[in-house]
Amino acid sequence: MPQTAIDTAHLSRQTGGDHALERELLTLFAQQCVKHLRTIHAGADTQARLDAAHSLKGAARAIGAWQVAEAADAVEHGLAEADQHRTEAAMDALALAAAEARAVICRSDCAA
Repeated sequence: MPQTAIDTAHLSRQTGGDHALERELLTLFAQQCVKHLRTIHAGADTQARLDAAHSLKGAARAIGAWQVAEAADAVEHGLAEADQHRTEAAMDALALAAAEARAVICRSDCAA
């Protein structure tokens, strides 16, 4: 069964079915994606990159963006192990998962 970019049932449980809160959390998550991906891809400070991956993973889990959370976790592990190949592959997966989640968020905002 294919996963969707955002688990709307999970998000609804997290917000108690408050649709305005759901939209607010999704908008905030989309903004966090941009900020944290920028830090992760900057490549300068490993600790900042680790922190950004960890923060994005938590934010993704909170709204049910499981693919983003999984990819951010892989980035975090790759960075912690100083495994450049694993980190680069995980960063590609993270960029794709985040783009898919942001597209879903954009479509839901446009439909609202």
